[in-house]
Amino acid sequence: MSAPHKPRSGSLAFYPRKKAKRETPIFRTFPAVEGGTKVLNFLGYKAGMIHGIGRNEHQKSVSFGQMIYIPCTIIECPPIKIIGVRVYGKGLVYGSAVLGEATLDKAGKHIRRKIRNFKQKSKKREAKEESKEAKYTTIDMLEKLLGKATDVKLLAESQPSMADFGRKIPDVFEIGMNGNVNEKFAFAKDKFGKEIRVADVFQEKQFIDVKAVDKGKGMQGVVKRFGVKTQRSKAKTRRIVGSIGPWKPRTVMWTVARPGQMGYQTRTELNKRIMRISSDTSKINVPEGYKLYGEVKNDYIVVAGSVPGPAKRAIGLRFSVRKNVNDSFNVADLVFIGTRAKDKKLEGIQVDAKAEKVVVKKEEKKQHSSVDDEIRAAAKTGAAGNEKK
Repeated sequence: MSAPHKPRSGSLAFYPRKKAKRETPIFRTFPAVEGGTKVLNFLGYKAGMIHGIGRNEHQKSVSFGQMIYIPCTIIECPPIKIIGVRVYGKGLVYGSAVLGEATLDKAGKHIRRKIRNFKQKSKKREAKEESKEAKYTTIDMLEKLLGKATDVKLLAESQPSMADFGRKIPDVFEIGMNGNVNEKFAFAKDKFGKEIRVADVFQEKQFIDVKAVDKGKGMQGVVKRFGVKTQRSKAKTRRIVGSIGPWKPRTVMWTVARPGQMGYQTRTELNKRIMRISSDTSKINVPEGYKLYGEVKNDYIVVAGSVPGPAKRAIGLRFSVRKNVNDSFNVADLVFIGTRAKDKKLEGIQVDAKAEKVVVKKEEKKQHSSVDDEIRAAAKTGAAGNEKK
């Protein structure tokens, strides 16, 4: 009897811990969403964090019905522009392959700095388009491929030039849709060359997944990278691993903590709740602007909790793949109070309260009388009574 095939057990989790290949987050998996053909992902830029107060509506929570403190992340979402449509089919061996794609004939000046084919076509490409070997380059020609197609996706560009943090070159990414191939192609044909806003994709109180490249910390040792306990003070070197492996066989297992790259790795966090979607920037902008970012000028979403990556980092947003079973984070009536304790609204409340206390104390001092005054008043009342008699 042959030995049973058993792949390795357990998950490698975040291994290998190396730098991300690209900074623009890309989603390859999308959930099935009901309610017609929809766009399933978006892209925004992390501005910073604020704190808010909201009423807890989770019935099994200890603080049910009370106002709780909520740290929130501001993600600015300028409108994205659809610049192309891509049709996928079956690959030669496995997986999928691109059958054809169509892009805009004339793109904006910022996208031309990233994709040079928009700016000037090469002679080789012009010769192919004139010959019979020309690929499907227009959206009407792509319709002939629907019989072989297995999926249709949109090509989109972000517009960071509309924001305030100084970047102009956009991010180019794919957008997934739900439905069958014909429905997706009809939706893509309708949105071709148009803009999509974040309010057209997501709703408030919705759970989403976020994906981004986190903060890079460079080359780090085992103590900071893996939390290894330091050696005693008498040891020659303190911030090392005690033993990295045996003498025989002479090998170092991958499970042994080793120094190397820390951070700047792609991370996906599931089930982040959208607390607010709005275009009113006066409610979240601080007077001096967000640190290392500036002011928010476009549509934005407020996500409860933290999001991977520093300020200005591109954040991928997607419909939640894993269902939130217990619905533990349920907060309503969110009230923002700013990024500091010295917010204008709070200062006004504190000043009014102090003024009321001062007024009350002054009135009490005016009405207060000393012991001598009480004796004189008693003597006067006694004398007035004797005169009447």
